[in-house]
Amino acid sequence: MGNRLSGPLADVSGDAGYREHPPRVGFFTDTSVCIGCKACEVACKEWNGLPDTHTDVLSLTGMSYDNTEALGANSWRHVAFIEQAKPVQAGPAGGEPDGAGEATRWLMASDVCKHCTHAACLDVCPTGALVRTEFGTVVVQADVCNGCAYCVSACPFGVIDRREDDGRAWKCTMCYDRLRGGLEPACAKACPTDSIQFGPLDELRATAAARLAELHDAGEKSARLYGHDPDDGIGGAGAFFLLLDEPETYGLPPDPVVTTADLPAMWKWAGVAAAVLVAGVGAAFTGRSPAGLPWRRG
Repeated sequence: MGNRLSGPLADVSGDAGYREHPPRVGFFTDTSVCIGCKACEVACKEWNGLPDTHTDVLSLTGMSYDNTEALGANSWRHVAFIEQAKPVQAGPAGGEPDGAGEATRWLMASDVCKHCTHAACLDVCPTGALVRTEFGTVVVQADVCNGCAYCVSACPFGVIDRREDDGRAWKCTMCYDRLRGGLEPACAKACPTDSIQFGPLDELRATAAARLAELHDAGEKSARLYGHDPDDGIGGAGAFFLLLDEPETYGLPPDPVVTTADLPAMWKWAGVAAAVLVAGVGAAFTGRSPAGLPWRRG
């Protein structure tokens, strides 16, 4: 994904049927000022009443100082700890000398559901459990979810997950209940460095472009925006990021594409195949060859 600030995002709320609706809101996560405190994770769990599990509360993984590892049904915010030991120029990201010409730096990044403009999870949900809200966000209605997990496999970011105890899908709602009350999401409210910024998405994109230019001027040439571009494979994200390295470093796909993009063509060819099948069955009973198909009598 490029670093440019391109055209306007689609009116997803209007497309969902909201004739009058507030501006689309979202998250801009500036990883260059994240300190890895995990206040966002704690605030998210407390406000949303997410279960405390042994894995993400009581134990370390042995692979990192991070004890949650990834987003999941019980972790709707996840702060990744990424240790890099390589030549790094001193800059906004910091870095301490660690031998001749080398430095060690930590990249911290709070990940969350992207609330995609083109959301595959919405496309595949058979019960209507996944819906677009008037704020442009995507939420799961747990009381409607049947646990089919189509959304789990459809998400290009691996965000949605099912709980083992009830089988239903869960993910970030961007604190929909707080939004309806005029409050910002709990994670953004708790972030002590404003790494997580919340507001109208168009304003956040302008803020992100200015911050990116600031970092480039300061010598952080590897800084880039991720998920901000309406011309990308998901139509732009409702939660986008400023990264200090390649997306793969943070466990993010470099060029995400909505997994249902080919559905119309797939249904078209499925219809053609079904028509040919029906014609073949009919021919078997009438003794006539369907148009375009060879026919032999035994």
